Amino acid sequence: MIPLAFQFDNLSGFLTMGGHGVYVWTAYAVSLVVLSMLVVAPLRRSRKRLLELGRRLQQEEAE
Repeated sequence: MIPLAFQFDNLSGFLTMGGHGVYVWTAYAVSLVVLSMLVVAPLRRSRKRLLELGRRLQQEEAE
């Protein structure tokens, strides 16, 4: 088994990643936002449609 070796000596080196940290962390943040939107948007849309369907059913029952 090959032993694992850390690429960075400290947390600051990990965050800066040799001067590329801004680009790397920005890419992670953008990806996280997009993936979150891909999960949240359909859930909100589904909830909205269910509420609308409930309102229609109540209106039909009232008639």
